[in-house]
Amino acid sequence: MRTSEIILNPDNSIYHLRLKNGEVPSTVITVGDPERLDSFKPYLDQVYFERSSREFRSILARVGGQDVLLLSTGIGTDNIDIVFNELQLAYAWDLEKRQPKEQAPKPLQVIRLGTSGALQDDIPIDSILMSKAALGFDGLMNFYDWPGDYLSIPGLESLAKPYLAWADEELLQKFTPLASHQGLTLTANGFYGPQGRSVLLAARPHKFLETMQSFSHQGMPCTNLEMETAGIYGLGGALGMQCLSLSAILANRMQGSFSKNPAAVVDKLIRGALDIISSSSD
Repeated sequence: MRTSEIILNPDNSIYHLRLKNGEVPSTVITVGDPERLDSFKPYLDQVYFERSSREFRSILARVGGQDVLLLSTGIGTDNIDIVFNELQLAYAWDLEKRQPKEQAPKPLQVIRLGTSGALQDDIPIDSILMSKAALGFDGLMNFYDWPGDYLSIPGLESLAKPYLAWADEELLQKFTPLASHQGLTLTANGFYGPQGRSVLLAARPHKFLETMQSFSHQGMPCTNLEMETAGIYGLGGALGMQCLSLSAILANRMQGSFSKNPAAVVDKLIRGALDIISSSSD
């Protein structure tokens, strides 16, 4: 592989994440905000190293009997494209030779712990939701040779068809006790107009949130919206990873309400996920 395609730093770490071979364990937790990694520290048994590069901050730690990489991705699927490609390269490739390892490791498991806004009235603020599938309005998978599905949504014909990507079934079963709700997540390519917010400019299509609130696929309603999950499921799945996204519901967009204590529900999500990960290593 040419050096322009897999760019390494002078220490043979991958370009953006600055992770080397041997520094990515089989379990990775991603968050958006680099500062959120500090919220994990009280629950870690051991920290091996911390590293930062731009919005990408990593902590390699021990939880129970298992090593876990905690990694901030920043916001959006454009960053997911960088993070997931470079994670797979650091994990499953020989970086110095720029080729796959002779013996392929077991699939990388990636769990996103994020925040989200609900689209259904029966999903309360401060609950935890698990994304069974996600609809990507961000367009990331249009740039890959990917055999997934693209859906036509009545009322949104002016937009490009969103792609549909699914969570890993094994991880869905494993983390079911943590989530009070599950469903179909909408992944937007922005925070304001692409999520139906008319603030400085009017957002379109008009009634975007109402259209998605009434949409369902295979009996699964569109439950929430955020900015990374479809990219994680689409790209991660294509790379052979096992992926799951869990969200702390901080807002209900249809009711126009926001959590009075967002830190508490995020902490509940972090503690619950680490408990499941540590218990599975026994």
